[in-house]
Amino acid sequence: MHETAYEITTLTPQQPTQHPAMTEIPAGVQMVTLPGGIRTLAYTPQPAPPAPPVPVSQPIPTWAKTTALLTPTIGGGVAAAGIGLSYAVPGLIAMSQALWAAVALIAAAAVGVPVLLRLGRTAAGSGQGTTHITQNISATGMFGKANGTINHH
Repeated sequence: MHETAYEITTLTPQQPTQHPAMTEIPAGVQMVTLPGGIRTLAYTPQPAPPAPPVPVSQPIPTWAKTTALLTPTIGGGVAAAGIGLSYAVPGLIAMSQALWAAVALIAAAAVGVPVLLRLGRTAAGSGQGTTHITQNISATGMFGKANGTINHH
């Protein structure tokens, strides 16, 4: 037999009991049967807690890679658009002013041209009366030759 660093004592009927009887068995203590058939209380080794699971590296999802690659591209595109608009603003302002000028010219022409034509007709026709032209056309048959007269009054 090999020596142990502790001594197991058992309660047998021959030994007087010096301690009161235990009503509860503390944690880590169990009733064991020794090779000689004697039953006694003994500390039992606690099983070692299971080792924590080793984390397994997960592959990066494809959507995350795609998003990570597109982020600088989109940011660069927005920045380029902002710079382009900052350079284009003076031209856009000038173009909008030119368009408003064109709209004003078209509106003035729509109102002014008929007024000028009416003024021109009354100035040209003020010395003469109104001219009436009457035209009479007659034809015989469906495919006959047409004859007509024009009368100035």
